Amino acid sequence: MVKSMTGFGQFEVSEAERKMTVEMKSVNHRYLDLNIKMPKKLNFFEAAIRNLLKEYIERGKVDVFITYEDYSESSVCIKYNRDIAKEYLTYIRKMQKEFGLKEDFGAAALSKYPEVLVMEEQAIDEEELWKMMEKAIRGAAEQFTNSRIQEGEHLRQDLLAKLEGMIKNLSYIEARSPEILEEYRKKLTDKVKELLTDTTVEESRILTEVTIFADKICVDEETVRLRSHVEHMKKNLEAGGGLGRKLDFLAQEMNREANTILSKANDIIISEYGIELKTDIEKVREQIQNIE
Repeated sequence: MVKSMTGFGQFEVSEAERKMTVEMKSVNHRYLDLNIKMPKKLNFFEAAIRNLLKEYIERGKVDVFITYEDYSESSVCIKYNRDIAKEYLTYIRKMQKEFGLKEDFGAAALSKYPEVLVMEEQAIDEEELWKMMEKAIRGAAEQFTNSRIQEGEHLRQDLLAKLEGMIKNLSYIEARSPEILEEYRKKLTDKVKELLTDTTVEESRILTEVTIFADKICVDEETVRLRSHVEHMKKNLEAGGGLGRKLDFLAQEMNREANTILSKANDIIISEYGIELKTDIEKVREQIQNIE
């Protein structure tokens, strides 16, 4: 199957007191570029997340958004820092004695000082959390992959249609080439007869000139190679897989052959078909940029 490099996927896993949501979207990129955004407390899973996503993705700039909500009361607790409280109290009493202040200081007031009482998150069960995260990531990645496959099928059909158009243009060029030589031969013969009083023309001389002309305008090799590249691309599109780079290389080779055909063209009809070929190849190259 052929995959597009643009895609979207989302999946949510909800448990009794926890919920995790994973959202993925991507655009074209020459290589695989993963950008993962998630809560800081999940950062230690990043390497595992990247390895997991590589099972589904080969190329593209992929943004991954992970949100995690924990509604359990046990997720946080209050921590009492006795040493800090003791140090505050020591200095407060010292200030009271030094400045003759009234001692009206209580525990409630002391608890409001920084770091005396703090909210602290409980240690999480990494294995259980990873199971939940893996389920959410795989669910999003499967949706993401399916969207890429659907878009890839549209790209494949469009490319095959364009390649068929190129085959037709090649057939017109191949059929036109012998006609050009015959037309040149006739024009040359008529011109020589017009210039010479003797109407007897040496056929060998005419043949030599036509052969030289044919060598200059012959595009047989180019059309054969171009047809081969087109057929090769069609086979790759049928086979599927990660073939974006391979197709891009083939498109470059096709463009090279089309340029040579145009440079050799000494006929307006072949030039027109050559321009059509160039246009189709450019369209193909643009579409290939969207294939993984």
